[in-house]
Amino acid sequence: MNKQDLYRPNVAMIIVSKEYPKEKKIFLAQRNDLVDIWQFPQGGIDEGEEVIDALFRELEEEIGTNMVDIIAEFPQWISYDFPPRIAQSMKPFVGQTQRYFLVKLQDGAVINIETKHPEFIDYKFVEVEDVLTLSASFKKDVYESVIGYFKNEGLL
Repeated sequence: MNKQDLYRPNVAMIIVSKEYPKEKKIFLAQRNDLVDIWQFPQGGIDEGEEVIDALFRELEEEIGTNMVDIIAEFPQWISYDFPPRIAQSMKPFVGQTQRYFLVKLQDGAVINIETKHPEFIDYKFVEVEDVLTLSASFKKDVYESVIGYFKNEGLL
């Protein structure tokens, strides 16, 4: 297994509300398995699955809707390592390599985190500046890079 194979392919979404671009608040969800950890929805890309297909599937699985419009895509894969307490349950992977998308909820989209296999216990829309104070420390560098990119592009 080469180093690249040690990182699980993953798709992640920065979701903005229906009020975007007038309001640029970002969706964060509180995990149900880690104490007071908030994150963007994300999930694995199945073998042979296209990234865009994984994006819509994961949205439906995690927040109960895939009614979004894609605004932009982060231009490269970006990776992070799992902390030891998470790495044990994710073997053989040591981290994730992700494609990030900025998406806007469509009119009529209804968020429902009580899905078939719930991953979250709560959610909220927060100011861009608040994301890093609420997110897991091992994801902060990735979040900072992705948010910084979308801010520089004038999207956040």
